[in-house]
Amino acid sequence: MKPTARHTRGGGGTSQADHLTQTRQEHAHETAEDYVEAIADLMAETGEARVVDLARRLGVTHVTVNRTIRRLQEAGYVTSQPYRAIFLTPTGLELATQCKNRHQTVVEFLRSLGIPEPVAQRDAEGIEHHVSPETLAAFEKALRKG
Repeated sequence: MKPTARHTRGGGGTSQADHLTQTRQEHAHETAEDYVEAIADLMAETGEARVVDLARRLGVTHVTVNRTIRRLQEAGYVTSQPYRAIFLTPTGLELATQCKNRHQTVVEFLRSLGIPEPVAQRDAEGIEHHVSPETLAAFEKALRKG
């Protein structure tokens, strides 16, 4: 098959590598969102977020949590010292708040459709990371009308 603009980087097309890179970046952002939301929840519930608590809550190993916390520190979302609690930076707190609000909107919208609470909570975990701002605004508008 002869390469075309669709299959190469030249000619304005997008390559498979570009799509895969974008997908990896989106998954990394989803992970960051899940972590800052979990950290905020733990801080609200117990006053602190520790690696062991995050590992338990997220169903991952402490090694995975430590690696992710390092990335979140580099991105400016958290502060942490070895063997100490993890804290959200103002940027991390803002992201956690946005995530919580988006999650709640999706859950409320699903519930307005008659979806049972446990199913709405589970489905919202996936939808919340992929819903566009336009769709989220439509959910909010529909909820205000109802």
